[in-house]
Amino acid sequence: MAQEILLNAFNMNCIGHIHHGLWTHPRDRSTDFNQLSYWTELAQLLERGLFDGLFIADILGVYDVYQNGIDLPLQEAIQLPVNDPLLLVSAMAGVTRHLGFGVTANLSYEAPYTFARRLSTLDHLTQGRVGWNIVTGYLDSAAKAMGQPQQVEHDRRYDQADEYLQVLYKLLEGSWQDDAVLADRERRVYAQPGKVHKVRHQGEFYQVEGYHLSQPSPQRTPLLFQAGSSPRGLRFAGEHAECVFIGGNDHAAVRNQVDKVRASAVAAGRAAESIKVFMGIAVIVAPTEAEARDKHAEYLRYASPEAGIAHFSSSIGIDLAAFGLDEPIRPRKTNAIESVLKTFSGWSKRRLLEQHALGGRYPLVVGSPQQVAEQLIAWIDATGLDGFNLTRIVTPESYADFIDLVIPELQRRGRYKTAYADGALRHKLFGQGPRLPSDHPGAAWRDPARLHHPHSHTRELRGLSSNALSLL
Repeated sequence: MAQEILLNAFNMNCIGHIHHGLWTHPRDRSTDFNQLSYWTELAQLLERGLFDGLFIADILGVYDVYQNGIDLPLQEAIQLPVNDPLLLVSAMAGVTRHLGFGVTANLSYEAPYTFARRLSTLDHLTQGRVGWNIVTGYLDSAAKAMGQPQQVEHDRRYDQADEYLQVLYKLLEGSWQDDAVLADRERRVYAQPGKVHKVRHQGEFYQVEGYHLSQPSPQRTPLLFQAGSSPRGLRFAGEHAECVFIGGNDHAAVRNQVDKVRASAVAAGRAAESIKVFMGIAVIVAPTEAEARDKHAEYLRYASPEAGIAHFSSSIGIDLAAFGLDEPIRPRKTNAIESVLKTFSGWSKRRLLEQHALGGRYPLVVGSPQQVAEQLIAWIDATGLDGFNLTRIVTPESYADFIDLVIPELQRRGRYKTAYADGALRHKLFGQGPRLPSDHPGAAWRDPARLHHPHSHTRELRGLSSNALSLL
């Protein structure tokens, strides 16, 4: 059978997310982001379209690299203001049955002990529909706001992330045994003391001694997303990620990235297919190609290319306002997004402005339902992708158009599901149950005996040297 396309809606708890300037479009509702109904109605819309999930991005800090300030981010609402993504989930879960929720949280500024409880709480309330997008941050403005002089060096952040995940696995997978909860009213025993274990972790970055505060949730560990594509980011993905989010502008480059992600899983002792790979994409669709082109032209009148490259400036850690229109952008060492800087090295500011004509740099598909379906299928078949993170351009119009016009066309071609599978988010995507698979390093912490070795590490116990502990 032909591969069915997986689909997340890509959004953020803010006004301007990817396609900057479109908040000024008269049909755009993103300025209602502070209203709960905005999110619950979106969740219901996406479930009507059988979306696998709503992937909610997030940042800590502000985009203050461009022009050395936040005047433009404030004027154009470039991910500012931005609210907490996790607080949206329980309300949206309450009005849906199947839609998954991938929430972004920056581990650099979250204590793993309390964050584990928040994840378990959401996994319980959603009945196993939560995923976590693992990020370490890339903005110096966030580090300074959190009391640090600057962002921790890029690769060092991944060393910390590796240990953070070890602590979470111990809490989520090992602290409570599967049969710990009896809920026996007659015997007055809710949980069996001998089945709940103290986590003892003494590491370089974290020292934890305590019991996980939540009983086991449907997935225990939420579905794990990640988006790093630097060499170290890929090694981290191979070790931990179950879904990886990549970018790209042509089939060959994306195919190369997909192959690297699959290879990273194999190198970590996992199956190549243990990671689903998603690419960010934008779609403008209408009943006919001419109408779609007209809609594209209409959207362009509201977009802000300059706001797009202000966002991009912080992504690479270089003030693009200082460059002439045709001056090539030369890479220099920063602690921002290493892979993005490498990809666009040598581009001119003029070329970047042209690429950001719609306010963002994601690949854009414009056309009739048949044309859009054909292009999406071509991306999947040529690259090995599993699916897409669909951005919003005008919200909720972009999602509604896709659901009403493109989804039926993909279904007619046998490339999109016609009903949800039952079960937790992980099971819906992989069909192997709600829990981490046995070849995932987190699964090894289900053995309570391991929790009593505070200095043990996943890779050491696999027989690897201590030097291999340094991840990404």
